[in-house]
Amino acid sequence: MSDNTSREAGADAAGGEGPKRVRADVRRNLDALLTAAAEIFATSGVDAPVRQITARAGVGAGTLYRHFPQRSDLIAAVFRHEVDACADAASDLAAQYGPAEALCRWLQRFTAFIATKRGLSAALHSGDPAYDTLPAYFDQRFMPVLGALIDAAVRAGEIRPDVDPEDLLTATRNLTLPAQEDESGHTRRMVALLVDGLRYGAKGGPAAG
Repeated sequence: MSDNTSREAGADAAGGEGPKRVRADVRRNLDALLTAAAEIFATSGVDAPVRQITARAGVGAGTLYRHFPQRSDLIAAVFRHEVDACADAASDLAAQYGPAEALCRWLQRFTAFIATKRGLSAALHSGDPAYDTLPAYFDQRFMPVLGALIDAAVRAGEIRPDVDPEDLLTATRNLTLPAQEDESGHTRRMVALLVDGLRYGAKGGPAAG
């Protein structure tokens, strides 16, 4: 988990106060809690008993409630934690692969995020004000990194220049099957096909000659 996520989680638990420095041991506990909660939510749903989460994280219930007094606080923090992990993966992929390949691999990473987070959907759309800022956080974190990946691929002449980040994110989301329904790898194949379509009309691509 990034330091920013730890600070935000602590700020949320404190009632929305601004970011503050978090001790290394506190940060480790937060990281363990959010990772454990994400895993438990994915398999048992967001109403899973607190003891399952704390047992997996290796911390006491008091630690959880000190940072996340309400279950909605924990759910919102897990969502931000997972969004951050997905967004942060973009820079690593860009450093390891060519522009179009990095874009494709990040979109695959995004579909994994969507597929495993469907269990949070009901909670996030429940009308609880604790989740009101999450859609904006989603866009704030994902749109810049996707835009940067697209721009790099366009500059390299590997994809067409008229790709809109929001359209691409929406199309990718719509292709994503829940994890338990995608044993055949359908989503991965469809995203690869989508990126192949983006190559059409690129400099040096099929329609460029």
